[in-house]
Amino acid sequence: MGSPSPRSEPTLVDRTFQLAYFCAYRMMRAYWRVAHPTTHGTQILLFHGDDVLLVKNSYVPYWSAPGGYIASGETGRDAVVRELREEIGFAANPDEVRLLLEVKHEWEGKIDHCQIFGLDVPDRVPVEIDHREVVEASFIPIEQALGLVLFPPLRTVLEDRVRERSRNQTH
Repeated sequence: MGSPSPRSEPTLVDRTFQLAYFCAYRMMRAYWRVAHPTTHGTQILLFHGDDVLLVKNSYVPYWSAPGGYIASGETGRDAVVRELREEIGFAANPDEVRLLLEVKHEWEGKIDHCQIFGLDVPDRVPVEIDHREVVEASFIPIEQALGLVLFPPLRTVLEDRVRERSRNQTH
């Protein structure tokens, strides 16, 4: 899927970080089941024509998009631009990203306030992954993406994009 990062194989140190992320995430899920907090996170989908950039994190079984939690004093738009830079090494202009979906849903024992942004890019951006938090990142056709296990709000956005594209092709 897509082009690999320049360093295609994780090191032993990378594998150690992957284990640490996995363990930390499991501890967070246990806390969420007890405390039922509300979290506020954001993700961004990069679109190139009919393809979308998805990432696979080392600690969850589903595909998602670059993103993370919103820091204190940060807007969702600012957070998603920061996460995009941190996770895949791509710098986006905050004024160009658009909000596609904002939803609160129950997820993994918490109330997840999720904002999903989108950005259409004229070229497939070069992707650099750290092999620690992010272990894979690829532009793939949206229809193929819908066949993957996805973070549920991302599936909603991708299905909406396919429906919109179909409507535009019939008119």
